[in-house]
Amino acid sequence: MTLAEQVQYQSATGALSSVWLLIAIPLASAAVLLLLGRKADRWGHILGCASIGASFVLGLWYFFTLRGLGHKAVSLDLFNFIQVGRFKVDWGILYDPLSATFVLLITGVGFLIHVYAVGYMKEDPGRRRFFGYFNLFASAMLLLVLGNSFLMTFIGWEGVGLASYLLISWYQDRPAAATAGKKAFLMNRVGDAAFLVAMFLMFANLGSTDFATVFNGVGALPHGVTLAMALLLLAGACGKSGQFPLQAWLPDAMEGPTPVSALIHAATMVTAGVYLIARSNPIFDATSLGQTIVVAVGAFTLLLGCVIGCAKDDIKRVLAYSTVSQIGYMFLAVGLGGGAYALGILHLLAHGFFKAGLFLGAGSVMHGMKDQTDLRRFGGLWRYMPVTWATVGLGYLAIIGIPPLSGFFSKDPIIDAAFARGGWQGWVFGLAALLGAGLTAFYMTRLFVLTFHGKKRWTDDIEHPHESPGVMKLPMILLAVGSVAAGGLLVYGGFTTWLEPVFGTTEVPGHEPNRAMMIGISLAVVLVGVAIAWLLFRRGTALVEQPARSPIVRAARENLYGDVFNETVFELPGKLLTRAAVFFDGKGIDGIVTGLAAIVGGSSSRLRRLQTGFVRSYALTILGGALVVVAALMAVKLG
Repeated sequence: MTLAEQVQYQSATGALSSVWLLIAIPLASAAVLLLLGRKADRWGHILGCASIGASFVLGLWYFFTLRGLGHKAVSLDLFNFIQVGRFKVDWGILYDPLSATFVLLITGVGFLIHVYAVGYMKEDPGRRRFFGYFNLFASAMLLLVLGNSFLMTFIGWEGVGLASYLLISWYQDRPAAATAGKKAFLMNRVGDAAFLVAMFLMFANLGSTDFATVFNGVGALPHGVTLAMALLLLAGACGKSGQFPLQAWLPDAMEGPTPVSALIHAATMVTAGVYLIARSNPIFDATSLGQTIVVAVGAFTLLLGCVIGCAKDDIKRVLAYSTVSQIGYMFLAVGLGGGAYALGILHLLAHGFFKAGLFLGAGSVMHGMKDQTDLRRFGGLWRYMPVTWATVGLGYLAIIGIPPLSGFFSKDPIIDAAFARGGWQGWVFGLAALLGAGLTAFYMTRLFVLTFHGKKRWTDDIEHPHESPGVMKLPMILLAVGSVAAGGLLVYGGFTTWLEPVFGTTEVPGHEPNRAMMIGISLAVVLVGVAIAWLLFRRGTALVEQPARSPIVRAARENLYGDVFNETVFELPGKLLTRAAVFFDGKGIDGIVTGLAAIVGGSSSRLRRLQTGFVRSYALTILGGALVVVAALMAVKLG
């Protein structure tokens, strides 16, 4: 660096020394809202929105400050967190292009969802506490993406898990919501355990869990150790991002309020797994087998989510399985490595806009339809909810990849990159991604048509559906704008170049000479999916579920038997083991203890009968004893 550049760098670094405020502000707000209790009921929602809004404004300032740095990364050690022997962990922050990108997504989209929740939760008596949990969730997610070590990331990881449990089970008086919260918590613990073991391997082999030490030392590790770390991190990522085989919790998370669904499924929790793999790119780059497994998991999960989404009638569950599928596209991209890392993050950002908008749109429909979620009971709502119809429509066009909306710029390049992998893998993964695009177009068209078009199919208790209030409509409109413009702005604004300091390359794999042909094929597949859904559902659907003749449809309605598999393979053996342990403890251990006590008690009560208190009885006993002794002595002498 020149002297002027050094001065500029030091100045910018000093300006970024307060990045920790991004985490501290919503955390402090959460503490106030949760500790003050009912005293904060009247203004708690205002503080909740203001805190995440302040973090967004700070995030913008830090973002533009970082752009002025040639090094494009600032690491800050705030204080010593743990020191045991040679194991030392500082509470540190890493602010680089990747973490800066996630900060803007979390705080920007998160702020809009917070504002929407002001109207959505207006009548809920626990609204202040809800915003406390919301702020806690955002603060934990910010720590997750800003930590400078795997341990710091893991602390945020666990904070997100706790907050998600509290929010998913918000309606805890409903058994389904309480069960969904527990399910999410327990299934995430499986992935978290794998994450922990990965950190143990890092410490055992490299003596540290901070990013710089691990990434610099991974090249010298045996391939088996590197592969093990990669697969364990992948398992952790599958838990948080709802990927196979840990995807079953994510659709059940719909039991929480709709703003929770939008926050978890769009901007925060489910993106954490993608972030972890992208952040750990030196580990995955060192093992091609690990990368292939990531791609395979993503390709399989995106198809799984699509197939199940086609068979669901609950509007929020269709969107939930859509999230499972779209995160699968992101896993597929980051598994391809190289410039495809940036493609995965690009799709993550675009998805944050259109999926948040779709969920908030679903919440607006529910708001006007007395909380009904059944697609079969909607129809013709565009006349009554024109703003919701328009915003959901733009999100729908974005997610299926219609140009020039954001999904076109983010998902189509992933399909192209999958084919560019070459060989049989390129064909398998490319066709999976292409088929997923067609299925996405089918189930999203089905959702849009059944909700807003055709004849009304409402129940008698709904006389006149209505549009949502302004505080809910404004976030939906802004997210719709993002759904339209985000993809193009990021692509033509040099987004892949911005991430170059993190991933080391801007070269995106693809068939550049045949790019137009690939776009045409993808768009044709999408339009076929749209056409089939329109022909099937433009006149509505049956008001009750019809028996499924196709085994595929029956399987899709049962979530492809994922829950049955988990209950049979994991839950049932656990129940049997628990019952056996209870039987062994009750009849075995307790039986021995109580049996010994009964023997001692019974024998003592019988022996006690010998103590009569009469001298003649004792004399008779002594005489009997003496006769026995004399008889024994005579027997010995005669023998």
